Amino acid sequence: MSGLRGFTGEGPSPWTDLDRPPLDAARLRRALVVPGGLWTSLDVVTETGSTNSDLAARGRAGDPEGAVLVAEEQRSGRGRLERRWSAPARSGLFLSVLLRPGPEVPPARYGWLPLLVGVAAATTLSRIAEVETGLKWPNDLLLTAGGTERKLGGILTELAGDAVVTGMGINVSLREEELPVPTAGSLALGGAAVTDRDTLLRALLRDFAELYGEWRQVGGDPEASGLLPAYTARCTTVGRPVRVQLPGDRELLGEAVAVDRDGRLVVRTADGAERAVDAGDVVHVRPQPRER
Repeated sequence: MSGLRGFTGEGPSPWTDLDRPPLDAARLRRALVVPGGLWTSLDVVTETGSTNSDLAARGRAGDPEGAVLVAEEQRSGRGRLERRWSAPARSGLFLSVLLRPGPEVPPARYGWLPLLVGVAAATTLSRIAEVETGLKWPNDLLLTAGGTERKLGGILTELAGDAVVTGMGINVSLREEELPVPTAGSLALGGAAVTDRDTLLRALLRDFAELYGEWRQVGGDPEASGLLPAYTARCTTVGRPVRVQLPGDRELLGEAVAVDRDGRLVVRTADGAERAVDAGDVVHVRPQPRER
């Protein structure tokens, strides 16, 4: 017995790097695709262009809510504003889920879904990996590694007909020499107690299903579901001076003071005026040093 489960002999063995074993799709399905649960299917592919693109096509074709697609490697992973996301095979969690919140949730509240994913991911990683995880508005996961704040992962949500596909990429075992940019980080670099992707994925999908169910039950109301206070408590952007880059080379300078009921970031400018900016209208939000 070679122990190479599902290995066909074509291409490099997924067991070449013992720190990065492949996910066991059958075991994950037994644990997560259960009667009465949110998750209705779970597939793990060796590689793909983008799990979001693949699942969006399935959503438009009528796949039911609760489909999960996980890739061991993404060739064309996408972030917000079509930014590229790449990482070595099996070095992280790269997945998308298919949701159909209607008719319980009005479309106007779908904008809360990426923030809900962020809360679920930050909750899971803080609890299971024992790494304090923050949320940079609107869609980044942050942790501290090497004494600096680094990007741990990102979230992308998009419409697919009457469905919503939300995807995330989380760096798990990425090493310093593998970082795409110096500001990136990983659970391993942050000293995580757990980096087993199977354990993390199961916990993440269970935490998300619980939060999503509570949010959906109250029609997507961010306050009644507890989502707004939960997000605000983990949002590292709130309370900081920020420089918000807007389309057309415009900028908004001020202090991020809140996230409002529509999921927008509220910025107070030097003259005391407050302006709410929507994620769809923002190119970058960059924290700024406080004036002394």
